[in-house]
Amino acid sequence: MMRVRSVKAALEGRILVLDGIEKAERNVLPVLNNLLENREMHLEDGRFLIPAERYDKLVKEHGEDEVKRWNLARVSENFRVIALGLPVPGYLGNPLDPPLRSRFQARDIPPPTYQDLSSALQSAFPTAPRDKVQNLLSCAYALISPEASTLGLPDFPLENIPRVIKLMELYPWLNVQDALGRLYPKDYMLNSEGVKSLDSILDTFRITPKTIGTKLSSIQCSASSATVKMGSKGLEASVQVPCGVLPSTDLDNFVKTPYQEDFLAELIQSHSVGDICVVGPRGCGKSSVVRRLASLLGYSCEPIVLYQDMTSRDLIQQRATHENGDTYWKNSPLINAALEGKMAVLDGLHRVHPSTVSILHRLVHDREIQLHDGTRLIRKDRYDKLAQVCGESTLKKNRVFPVHPSFRIVALAEPNALNSAPWLTPEMLSLFIYHEMKPLSKEEESHIISSMFKDIPRAVWSVMEISHTLRKAKDPILLSIASSLSTRQLLRIARRCKYNKDIDPHSIINRACMSKFLPPLAKQTLDTVLLRAGIVESEENAGKLKTVKYEGSELTIGDTVAQINQTSATSKVPDILFYDVPQHIGLLERMLQDFLLKEHLLLVGNQGVGKNKLVDKLLQLLNCPREYIQLHRDTTVQSLTLQPTVKGGIVLYEDSPLVIAIKNGYVLVVDEADKAPTHVTCILKTLVENGEMILSDGRRIVPQDDPRVALGVAGIIPMHPDFRMIVLANRPGFPFLGNDFFGELGDLFSCHAVDNPSRDSELVLLRKYGPDVPLDIIDKLVGAFGRLRSMADQGLVTYPYSTRELVNIVKHLQKFPEDDISNAVSNVFDFDRYSKEAREVLFEVLSDYKIPIAMTQEEKVKGRKKIQMTIERDSGKDMSGPKFGKVDDKNEPHVGGNTWAGGTGGRDTAGLGGKGGPFRLDAGHDVHQISDAEKAAVPEHIRKAAREMGLKAFKAKLEEIKMSEYDASLYEQFSNAVAKQVQAMRVLLGNLQSKSKERQWQKHQTSGELDDTKLIEGVTGERAIYKKRTDNQPEIGAPQMKPKRLKLVVDVSGSMYRFNGYDGRLERQLEAVVMVMESFEGYDTKIQYDIVGHSGEARSIKFVDKANPPKNNKQRLESIRTMHAHSQFCMAGDYTVEAVEDAVKSLAKENCDEGVVVILSDANLSRYAIQPKELSQAMSCDNRVEAFVIFIGSLGDEAVRLVSSLPAGKAFTCMDLSNLPHILQTIFTTSMLKSN
Repeated sequence: MMRVRSVKAALEGRILVLDGIEKAERNVLPVLNNLLENREMHLEDGRFLIPAERYDKLVKEHGEDEVKRWNLARVSENFRVIALGLPVPGYLGNPLDPPLRSRFQARDIPPPTYQDLSSALQSAFPTAPRDKVQNLLSCAYALISPEASTLGLPDFPLENIPRVIKLMELYPWLNVQDALGRLYPKDYMLNSEGVKSLDSILDTFRITPKTIGTKLSSIQCSASSATVKMGSKGLEASVQVPCGVLPSTDLDNFVKTPYQEDFLAELIQSHSVGDICVVGPRGCGKSSVVRRLASLLGYSCEPIVLYQDMTSRDLIQQRATHENGDTYWKNSPLINAALEGKMAVLDGLHRVHPSTVSILHRLVHDREIQLHDGTRLIRKDRYDKLAQVCGESTLKKNRVFPVHPSFRIVALAEPNALNSAPWLTPEMLSLFIYHEMKPLSKEEESHIISSMFKDIPRAVWSVMEISHTLRKAKDPILLSIASSLSTRQLLRIARRCKYNKDIDPHSIINRACMSKFLPPLAKQTLDTVLLRAGIVESEENAGKLKTVKYEGSELTIGDTVAQINQTSATSKVPDILFYDVPQHIGLLERMLQDFLLKEHLLLVGNQGVGKNKLVDKLLQLLNCPREYIQLHRDTTVQSLTLQPTVKGGIVLYEDSPLVIAIKNGYVLVVDEADKAPTHVTCILKTLVENGEMILSDGRRIVPQDDPRVALGVAGIIPMHPDFRMIVLANRPGFPFLGNDFFGELGDLFSCHAVDNPSRDSELVLLRKYGPDVPLDIIDKLVGAFGRLRSMADQGLVTYPYSTRELVNIVKHLQKFPEDDISNAVSNVFDFDRYSKEAREVLFEVLSDYKIPIAMTQEEKVKGRKKIQMTIERDSGKDMSGPKFGKVDDKNEPHVGGNTWAGGTGGRDTAGLGGKGGPFRLDAGHDVHQISDAEKAAVPEHIRKAAREMGLKAFKAKLEEIKMSEYDASLYEQFSNAVAKQVQAMRVLLGNLQSKSKERQWQKHQTSGELDDTKLIEGVTGERAIYKKRTDNQPEIGAPQMKPKRLKLVVDVSGSMYRFNGYDGRLERQLEAVVMVMESFEGYDTKIQYDIVGHSGEARSIKFVDKANPPKNNKQRLESIRTMHAHSQFCMAGDYTVEAVEDAVKSLAKENCDEGVVVILSDANLSRYAIQPKELSQAMSCDNRVEAFVIFIGSLGDEAVRLVSSLPAGKAFTCMDLSNLPHILQTIFTTSMLKSN
């Protein structure tokens, strides 16, 4: 359409304005190059544009008829092109192509100066308080100063200052902070560092806090405007604001709170001067407060769900066909709202691409917009002036129409997400007046719930306490869990608890948060929070058996009774084979309870756990017909709602299963919901929440009680009261790596986690599938699969073996009893035959349960470690000076004395457990340790001499490491011990990398697959109606995604070497280090790591540098031998706290997207008078970095006490040091999955 308008402007001598030139993709605008320079251009209809001078010359020579026969067209001499754009780089967009740039004359438009803007505002708003205006301008210009730009703050929207000055003029109690907050929503736009920088700038101007307590007195609507009266701080205002044509009413059953009343008054204030954007976290009540705003002001709402693939064409006009096949442009709901004076609610502003929203700028700022069919909408006062001059009929003939003066846009958005590009760009800031909506406080939520539901069980208040504990947490893991307990979800929980009193808070919270499928670290963190709050799992109903029975027209599952549905669509009622097992009956009862409360359901679980079976059985029991739709990677918004077809050159839209179910009151089962992009499934939000949705063909789904249903308005589809939606999805995260449907829309549904049946339930189920299969075989299979699932939860195997595979094995044995069990299990495990690690695990597990399988495996001999015992006694000996000591060729044990090297409990010589020696030397004997008091009595000159001798030996050891040949067998001792964890980590990283490189659909192509959304364009002859998958290239100017930064801080203090013979702590730590180095090899672009150590000598000893990680086994061996040697030769002492603080602060300085520090320590803190509070402060000294500590040793229960004193989920004890690599794997896995 750019070419059509450019041609029209050229022929008629108009000014062509190219707005947003930086948004045009490369190689698109050069088609105008010849038109710009030579005033020549070939058109697709065969005509050729030529300059006016040449055209006139040809007409003079050959006559106008001959020239027209040549298909020549005259470019007016008055034709001019003005391009508007943002400088790139500096802003997001594409730089101008040199050939295009050279054809324009540049003109820079700087922001107005302070003095100019101040004078203009004083003239425009003479009654506005002068001091507030000057203070606001001072803050604004401070934020666009060169000094502020170095802080990375977005540009301040100077162009919107007149709007807030108008507000301060109309509502005299508003202060500068109120005005700044509506122009610059800092809390939801900036990170913590940005907020601190902004606050420090504003503190210099002594900005007073935001105004609270505005009271809305009355609203009186008339034909064209409403009179609103409100007041605050003893001041009152009566203001005329735009309103709709409906009567002013308040929402039914809306529970008022002081905060929401205040927030509503603020929205009405901003509504009086322009369009609004409400920013707030999911489920905080944005939609409700906007519906109330519209209802009070008599507006009819046009809900418009924004999605990622939406184009500017979708936002304004779409092509459609008449019954005879003629195509036409159909106005979007947004344009209809502009013409009819409605309130357009743009839900999901944070999802849509900024280039799509840019088309709204003229509509928002000037109330003008050019449509694709040539129609132009202009501001009402301008239209009236033109009508006086030209006449209204002339304007309509030229397709010029007024924007209704009551028209308003209200956008809804969520805050900038962590680890993603911010959507609140400088360009977006200039669009709206912003309002930040906070989640309700605990008192407000309590008031709402107690007002809506009487006699609420105590469990609800316990859940509310936990939800606010999670919301107030600083830990990103807890904050991510908190979103699952939003206000919307708490109301659902209260409604459920009112009718089902036997629910305990532990099960409520775990079900709402889907704790079963949280990453291990997040689940452990949530469990810790619940335990500290005294919320534990209830066993009250654990042993209660439930049954399913019919009595007349009633269905009873457990204690829940429901009426059986009567339907004529019996062909759509499922009829399946289903065996009742206790676990499934309990889940069916919970699903039925939610179904009776008219909730939409979400079932999440692994593959093969019976999600479809459970849904079909519930609908079969209730006799409910269903429609089924399966989503996939290529599902689009259009295909989800309608199915377009071309018949006789006419594009017809057939209803999708979604629309059929809504019309007829069926249950819609949406399967594989996690496979479709979340920006597609998010269009279900308004349907589930408000019962409204706009279809691709313009029809609208509305609730049954909508007035338009009774009036019989065309294109209105009433939602049947029996309609329900049941959504099925796989668990989020590895190994499914689908889209996080639960994270995006989970709080809109009543959620149920579907797990594999318990052992008893699975035994019952399998006996019904295989009544002739021997019970001992079924018992072995259940035991083996249970163990494999447990290993999958721990990350030791990658595939989550399900009940589906187990049922298939039993069905095989039932049908072919002559086959042995080895053949039957091969049907499942042959997939793993070519993975060495998986093969070893399966062989070990199946062998333990005496299940034969045809897999080869080398048996490994695992020896037990000896348990050492230490006895304390005072040696009573003095020291003479440090020395190495004699070497005993027989290597006999020597206790006490000062003669032999490698002795224990002695003095002067190199050994273990003694005093005054130059360094530690382990000869493999039982260790006798002298007391700390005796060690402390060593004279300073002997300490110094011992230290010098130790340093000399340490340097010699390093030279020996660097000069020695590579010792393969030594390295393999450490590498083989963590081979499984390394394999699991590398599989995870590989899958994440593959997911991040998935190709995306590129639309508007001239070849590829036909795009269903452009069928009508194809009928009209447009060529770019195809789509193809290509690598998703980052936008020019977009911030580069930096690798994750991991810093491993290892404990190389003397106690690690000293107690290694006791519990193997140093060896396990070195194995963990090997796991880190081997896991991250080859992923330098995704993860950068370094390894430092701390001991009694230093807080940061560099072993592995991020810029040069070990590339082979020899270099990795050198790294761990260096750590071992340092632990052997260093002096006693502890720098744990200093090491933690140094690691966190050094990582924060690197300006990485995400930083993780993991500290290993032997919890020997009390010996050096270090308090847990000091360690906690060091770990949280910079919230840009996540810090975790793992205690790999302990004196008594010190490690346990430390963990209980540190933040939940940030500290671990690892007394069984074989678990250390697994704990590290858990931390790293959670970090990897968090932003994917």
